[in-house]
Amino acid sequence: MNISKLLERNARKYPYQDAVISGEQRVNYFELDQQVNKFASALKQQGITSGDKVVLFMPNTLEFAITYFSVLRLGGIIVPVNAKLTGEEVQYILEHSDAKALIVNEMLFASVSNLQTKDLILIKTGEMQGAWKSFQQVLESGMDTPIACDLKEDDEATILYTSGTTGRPKGVLFTYRNILSAAIMMCVEMEMKLESRILHMMPLSHSAPLHLFLVAGTYVGAAHVLSPTFTPEALLKLVDNEKITHFFGAPVAYLFTAKMPNIETFNLSTMKFWVYGGAPLSQPEVQFIKEKFKTESLCCVYGLTEAGPTGTLLLPAEHEKHSGSIGRRAALGTEFKIADDEGNEVQPGEVGEILLYGEGNMKGYYKEPEKTEDAYHNGWLKTGDLAKKDEEGYVWVVDRKKDLIISGGVNVYPKEVEEALASHPAISEAAVIGVPHPEWGETVKAYIVASEAFEDVKETCKAYLSGKLAGYKIPKLYEQVTELPRNATGKILKQVLRDQNKSGVIQ
Repeated sequence: MNISKLLERNARKYPYQDAVISGEQRVNYFELDQQVNKFASALKQQGITSGDKVVLFMPNTLEFAITYFSVLRLGGIIVPVNAKLTGEEVQYILEHSDAKALIVNEMLFASVSNLQTKDLILIKTGEMQGAWKSFQQVLESGMDTPIACDLKEDDEATILYTSGTTGRPKGVLFTYRNILSAAIMMCVEMEMKLESRILHMMPLSHSAPLHLFLVAGTYVGAAHVLSPTFTPEALLKLVDNEKITHFFGAPVAYLFTAKMPNIETFNLSTMKFWVYGGAPLSQPEVQFIKEKFKTESLCCVYGLTEAGPTGTLLLPAEHEKHSGSIGRRAALGTEFKIADDEGNEVQPGEVGEILLYGEGNMKGYYKEPEKTEDAYHNGWLKTGDLAKKDEEGYVWVVDRKKDLIISGGVNVYPKEVEEALASHPAISEAAVIGVPHPEWGETVKAYIVASEAFEDVKETCKAYLSGKLAGYKIPKLYEQVTELPRNATGKILKQVLRDQNKSGVIQ
């Protein structure tokens, strides 16, 4: 089985079932399959063949879906990239992935119009422009004669680039087996079926929206409702108008939407699973969202790109007592353990690294065998997340392993310090890093974003943290900043803070 065959099968079994709804555009599975045949045929005429990499730079639109399935139908390798990336970041991915073609949405064209694209096949939505061919004209030039994709589950399908919080992004290479394992897991765990209607507002360039929702929904013949951007108003309207049953979003999407003053005017009762991931929600946040959304169907998924993503689940019924944890069991087809540096499981209450085992795990990092080898321990994928189990077996993420600060031989977990600082009424967020110290090895430094300028940020913060944290955890150094550096997916770039501190830019 491969992903192209899923679509082909749905076109035969469910020809008149909604496949993709994107704004005013609505296509059923027969029409989508036809358009995919046409675009695949046209790409073949342009010179795309099996094994070629095609970079897809688009928000969530019908053209994204057509391109995604078309490249896979030709046996090509699809490389979807985040619509928020800069031209320089896209250039790196084009070169690193050995791309043969770049397909762009006209809304993003300004970011890439001046890139070095010699020898690349260039296609954009909208009008033709210089070397850039029009998506619609290329599509119309194709033939809708069926094209068979006979790739097997161990063949390569997709490269997704990580968000690159510690340097250049790595290309995560997946086989069909990896992707289908993750998709089937989500179908079973989230009870997806033919009648399901899935809303996609998070970027389809990310592994969870793409594999756990687009591919999973296609596996069962569900309808996909695509939105190029997220707004709380759009979320509420689309759930109500399209009778959505499944949605995946970052915690912030839920928190923003729950604050909408008119939320009660929308009918959200069709929703079977409100799924969130990327970060846990606290007990007060869960209660607030459940009350505003009038739901008992919140589900937390934990995983990472390299794992497909598969990992663990915190199911709806577990939120009442265990919000903030990532659950106590692995998802279907996956195993996890919390281990020390030798790969041995640690005892409950002890901190170790989360390791994942399952067929969703990546084939490897593209062109980086050493980093691939470093990512595994005897077949178990190292997540880089430090966590511990409580007495009931629920897992609580403590911090990222690479962010751990060792000061005077004692471990300091930045996440704990950041959460304590962020509880100050005037502090909106904080980032904590370790900086070199001649005697202690490292000392703790905090970067503060606050709604007011503190007269003495150090004394204000130290006084506030006193009694909340052990003395060794309280930062010795502080800096108030207007914003924290972030990548395209919104993750704080602590490496930038470390590098600037090292170079003397930040004192």
